[in-house]
Amino acid sequence: MAKRELPKHVYRQRNGIYFQRRGWASQKFQSEFGTAEFWREYAGILSQKDMPRRVVSRNFGALIDDYRKSPRYRNLKPRTGLDYDKHLDFFRNIMGEANPAKMQRKDVIRLRDSNADKAYFANYSLRVLRVLMEHCVDLGWRDSNPARGVPELKSQKKKQREPWPEQLLDAYRAACPLDTRERLVMELCVGTGQRIGDVLNMRWSNIEDGAVWVRQSKTSKELWVPILPELQAALDVASKHSVFILTNALGANRWSYRGASASVRAVRERIGALNYDIHSWRYNAACELLEAGCGDDLIAAVTGQSPAMVQHYTRKVRQRIRAVQAQQMRTEQKHF
Repeated sequence: MAKRELPKHVYRQRNGIYFQRRGWASQKFQSEFGTAEFWREYAGILSQKDMPRRVVSRNFGALIDDYRKSPRYRNLKPRTGLDYDKHLDFFRNIMGEANPAKMQRKDVIRLRDSNADKAYFANYSLRVLRVLMEHCVDLGWRDSNPARGVPELKSQKKKQREPWPEQLLDAYRAACPLDTRERLVMELCVGTGQRIGDVLNMRWSNIEDGAVWVRQSKTSKELWVPILPELQAALDVASKHSVFILTNALGANRWSYRGASASVRAVRERIGALNYDIHSWRYNAACELLEAGCGDDLIAAVTGQSPAMVQHYTRKVRQRIRAVQAQQMRTEQKHF
């Protein structure tokens, strides 16, 4: 479509057609050019000529504000949204007045490398910036995303998470009386095999017919998980003054992740279990199910994990079990 075919102040961008006029906010047309709907949109924009207009400064501050109003941001999971907010605020602080249309690939790489000593932060910032600049393209402020294709930093390989050894689980139980929140959160994590976020969201109304109903926040899967005796003992003595099973210190609302993590860490320090954290309890659940003879489908029925994640969580225990079987077969063959 040639420019001369378009009406005054209307321009074609790579991702659509926009009304762009000095002193006016840029607006993207929702209808195809040439349709009756398009011309109604165009007339509606021009009819605002006598109305006071707010000129939007095309800087990162305005881009971030607009992004936070978009479905792309509003549809993020709550925990992901909190993580994004940290990096969005970081961008606002360091380049809030800068024009995102002038950002180049070299600038993205320079920003990434300025945090090379914090590889996780640098890589997460890059992911958020990539999304933010894609929104900038959608607004018609620029034609391409300079963060697309920029590789993440290679970080040192993290120590793989493992399930708590049995002796440390025993030590944890010994350090935390049955009626404490620290004991209850552990029994819920180990007993149900769920992520800590889903455990903290559990309500008393979720318990039904000797099991707990779970709707996983990450996958939206619905699971009905029977309650183990160890967990039932902790539930029997827990306070029921709130709708949530795990509550804050006042017993009035849900226990926060930060509060639960800090309380559990204090116990881990006392018993020498700093190498094992809250998330490792999900590994315990999967591994205990495997050791009990459950196949991957039965493990997934409790944890809600994909086949690949079941394999990942149980890889070391699975290797030990199969190695024992292999050596037994080897020994039997020699004495046949």
